Amino acid sequence: MGKRVALVLAGCGVFDGSEIHEASAALVHLSRGGAEVKIFAPNIEQRDVVNHLKGSPAEEKRNVLVESARLARGNIQDLAELKASEFDAVIFPGGFGVAKNLCSWAVDGKNCTVNEHVNSTLQAFHSAKKPIGLCCISPVLAAKVFPGCEVTVGQDKNVDGRFPDSETASAIAELGCKHICKNVNESHVDKANKIVTTCAFMCKAPLHEIFDGIGTMVQEVLKLA
Repeated sequence: MGKRVALVLAGCGVFDGSEIHEASAALVHLSRGGAEVKIFAPNIEQRDVVNHLKGSPAEEKRNVLVESARLARGNIQDLAELKASEFDAVIFPGGFGVAKNLCSWAVDGKNCTVNEHVNSTLQAFHSAKKPIGLCCISPVLAAKVFPGCEVTVGQDKNVDGRFPDSETASAIAELGCKHICKNVNESHVDKANKIVTTCAFMCKAPLHEIFDGIGTMVQEVLKLA
């Protein structure tokens, strides 16, 4: 029987929601791994809306659940309805929506607050000793909620200009967590906490390398489930 995995989205689009390629990659690898997936998102207003063509703010309001439904092909539920008891694992793709809608990292950095339903979801899976997969910027959720955990967002230095957001690793360390340097096609497994992370688009890399890295994360999550 396939593992039951919850996928949590943060909108639709890299600059104000979930990163579409990361969400798609996770879904492809989960499908290949024989997992049964259900998709969730919080029913809240987005922090902001970005015109992805111009890269500038748009004067409109959008709902995270409604926008996430685009990625889920309409088959999605309110995150408030997620019950950890019904799943073997949970996975969070990245994108600025994680740092804007699922928490306030984009504005407050390490002093951020985490959405109540995101926090309760993470706590529920952790308490049940069920694996949590996170990629791109989403490992900061674990760093904020689980002091002392181990995560990766790639490298802690901007190696060859490929890791422009490498200072995130320092912020993670300041939260009392251990940052593990990994390449884009790798993931890190915190066995004690059953947290699996990979850097994805935190690295400037060819899309297939990001896809492969997310694959290692998904495979490790399914092994732990």
